[in-house]
Amino acid sequence: MQSERLAFLKRLMETIAPTGYETPAARVWIEEARSFADRTWIDVHGNAFAAVNESGAPRIMLAGHIDEIGLMISHIDENGFLYATALGGWDPQVLPGQRVRIAGASGIVSGVIGRKAVHLLDEEARKKVVKLEDLWIDIGATDAEDAKSLIAIGDPAVLDYGFAELRNGIVAARGFDDRIGAFVALEAARLVAGMNPSAAVFAVATVQEEIGLRGAHTSAFGIDPQIGIAIDVGHTTDTPEMSTEKKKLGPASLGKGPIIVRGPNINPPLFRRLVEVADAAGIPYQIQGYPRGTGTDANAIQLTRSGVATGLIEIPNRYMHSPCELVHVDDVENAARLIAQTIASIDEATTFVPE
Repeated sequence: MQSERLAFLKRLMETIAPTGYETPAARVWIEEARSFADRTWIDVHGNAFAAVNESGAPRIMLAGHIDEIGLMISHIDENGFLYATALGGWDPQVLPGQRVRIAGASGIVSGVIGRKAVHLLDEEARKKVVKLEDLWIDIGATDAEDAKSLIAIGDPAVLDYGFAELRNGIVAARGFDDRIGAFVALEAARLVAGMNPSAAVFAVATVQEEIGLRGAHTSAFGIDPQIGIAIDVGHTTDTPEMSTEKKKLGPASLGKGPIIVRGPNINPPLFRRLVEVADAAGIPYQIQGYPRGTGTDANAIQLTRSGVATGLIEIPNRYMHSPCELVHVDDVENAARLIAQTIASIDEATTFVPE
């Protein structure tokens, strides 16, 4: 990945923007989009848009949700300890002992998630599943007044993990689900801007996917696309214990190409075109089947207005909904290439009515 693209990805990933609080990441995304897009804007819901060839046809929407899972401060006790509720779907087992970054009105506040030390837990307590309501956040406050001088009820927080390059093209960060999808949507739009497309292309960084695909519903209604491609992450089966999931998910590995999803949520002609373009361009890809509406923005887009021809590209992802998700930069770049070249192959006469 080119150094400037990697720098943008790092900047985007290190921004605090859990579901419902996406504006900081949307601003980073919009700033980058202005370098090539014909028009950019943010709607009242917080969705961020970048348009390329806006007067073209057909209208194609690219959607990656920019929110991440996080925490929201729900209570401050008399001693200055903070309690939080989940923004999105957490496995509470990963939370004890983690550092957090809280976005307060005056800036970022650091803290740690506390729990009774293991030495003091009886045997029965050690076996119990950790519950979020039994954990607290310690910011080093002396009392409630001290804590409230920095933190307010409703402030969002994320685990304190940044972007890191590992080995062999693998990178780690919290929130690749699905800020990497918002990155790919913008990268695909950037690439297609140089391809003189017939279509109008709208890249969208959608909000609040983690709590019900909410931003995709509103942004798709506003754009009224004929074609939509959602970009999200997909589970790999290339790690210990995940090999047993192959019977259900199909095989998927880091570095072997983006996943092209097939099933009821996916328009068959659009699926075939994605595969044909990948084959013709020599872009590696993997295929996974999904037997119902997916839990992604593709589900909301497909059911917009009178229906949209919808596709879903997934970036292979290890350790989803943890603070140390992994993706491969080759899969990211190949996903953007595949989407851009597919768009370039579409004009107003292209039909996506299933045969």
